Amino acid sequence: MLGQSGAGGASRERYPLLWVYDAKIILSKWWGEGMHIAWLGKKSPFCGNVTYSREVTNALRDRGYQVSFLHFAAQPEKDANVPSDQEFSLPCLYKSQIYTLPSPGASQTLLRTLRKLRPDVVHASLTLSPLDFSLPEICGELGLPLVATFHPPFAARGLNFASSTQFLTYQLYAPCLSNYDRVIVFSRLQQDLLVRLGVPAERLCIIPNGVDTDRYSPGWSTLKRELHTDCLFIYQGRIALEKNVEALLQAWKRAEMGSRAKLLMVGNGPLAANLMTHYGPEQGVLWLGFVAQEQERIRLLQGADVFVLPSLVEGLSLSLLEAMACGLACVATDAGADGEVLEHGAGIVLAAQGVATQLRTLLPMLAEQPEFRRILGTKARQRVLERYTLSRNLALLEALYAEIVRPVYSR
Repeated sequence: MLGQSGAGGASRERYPLLWVYDAKIILSKWWGEGMHIAWLGKKSPFCGNVTYSREVTNALRDRGYQVSFLHFAAQPEKDANVPSDQEFSLPCLYKSQIYTLPSPGASQTLLRTLRKLRPDVVHASLTLSPLDFSLPEICGELGLPLVATFHPPFAARGLNFASSTQFLTYQLYAPCLSNYDRVIVFSRLQQDLLVRLGVPAERLCIIPNGVDTDRYSPGWSTLKRELHTDCLFIYQGRIALEKNVEALLQAWKRAEMGSRAKLLMVGNGPLAANLMTHYGPEQGVLWLGFVAQEQERIRLLQGADVFVLPSLVEGLSLSLLEAMACGLACVATDAGADGEVLEHGAGIVLAAQGVATQLRTLLPMLAEQPEFRRILGTKARQRVLERYTLSRNLALLEALYAEIVRPVYSR
């Protein structure tokens, strides 16, 4: 791992790569127009992995890097906004928000594509597919440095994580991750877990999710007036078991929030249809389904007062960071790294056990105290500006690329 102290007294122990924060300047001297990155990730269906890949690759292109995007598709897909020589489809039999099943010939397609592209580095935003386990061998054959971003969520402190599906995923992947040149994780908790499972600490780098704080920022909105409410709560995410949304809905119903507070449920998932039959406008719960347009999702956040994330398992929630950047008062469980994000007053952290009971007390209090909401919202945005901006994320990523590519070009 790189040095443990950072430029200008910044938090080097948390992000040791900061000492080469100006890596772009270094890299530009080596490659002129910029390094060539082959990015392997997802473009659909919509999930955190898709958002992560889109945001990072677009930002890298804006910084002068050449990015070739390799993604899974049952049929060849092309984005009209991306030149044909920058996007490549890999055949797959099935893909979901959780995992991907590549076609039998996907490995050979990937090998041929990388041999043709000859990138400086391969970066895989892991899609939980069998191909993840072949990547080190493929890149080793081609002599290409290989970086992974490891997304799988993990449970809160105190829950029986050792018997969970998420823990089995970490156990399964740990030996494979040891064969990558570097593995990006989102928090110290995730890093510690992988080290306990045998991944060498020097292979792991903490680079949190990042938010574009110019796009995601507080803004004026008429949303509450349109919805005839004084206080607007919002949930954005999958309507699925691991998100524990029923606990939020039970708490909302039992707290009898009244006609002057409403709860927006934004997202879709396997539990949506059933939950909609039990919780609806008569309780002040409004279901919007999946909102595809980013600007509309931002408008909803800017018009709300409180963001609630009751998950049982998480990685590092982009939805939470986006809400914080928009200046909402944020409430989340200590699942994954979300508790770490909100620690020391940047929001309210719930224990992942007994969420409904905690929220039943908390929701009315937040609805009745607008000044408290404003204080929490201010602190939330400040936390994002300090630790979780997209520009900071990219600077750390550039430093990582410089670290692993430099030995290849200095041989």
